[in-house]
Amino acid sequence: MASRMSRRRFTAAAGTIVAAGAVPQALAQTGEKGMSNTRFINPPAISKPPGYTHVVEITGPARIVYVAGQLGIDAGGKMGADFRAQCEQAFTNLKAALAAVGAGPEHVVKVNNYIVDIGKNIPIYREVRDRYLNMAAPPASTTIGVPQLARDGALFEVEAVVMLPT
Repeated sequence: MASRMSRRRFTAAAGTIVAAGAVPQALAQTGEKGMSNTRFINPPAISKPPGYTHVVEITGPARIVYVAGQLGIDAGGKMGADFRAQCEQAFTNLKAALAAVGAGPEHVVKVNNYIVDIGKNIPIYREVRDRYLNMAAPPASTTIGVPQLARDGALFEVEAVVMLPT
């Protein structure tokens, strides 16, 4: 009779295999490395993007941290008066969230951005983003234009995925 493995044991075994390096390397152009187990890759078959990386690969043991969407609201609850002020504050909040887990911009592997009136505001977003993230090895990124955000008056939101060594 075949033995059955629980999902938990299967997942743990699969994680061990990945950590041991048994998963083949992606056939892609190697990019900058942020941590010894992180590769930032822009495959040559895809147009090189400005300001972000198409693929971020993590192998081996690491800690994953998810940072919830940060708005342009300061610790006192005051929202920035315009898009630039809100974008600056949102990235300041992201920086504080990273620091809370011992991370810095070099540990960010993915960001999602939500911009109200994207056609008008994306140049400002890119300018601010470039000062707060590691643009030598930019994270994977998705930026979406939205009609509005959950909080009245909010014009920008950024969320992040962070990888830290164990």
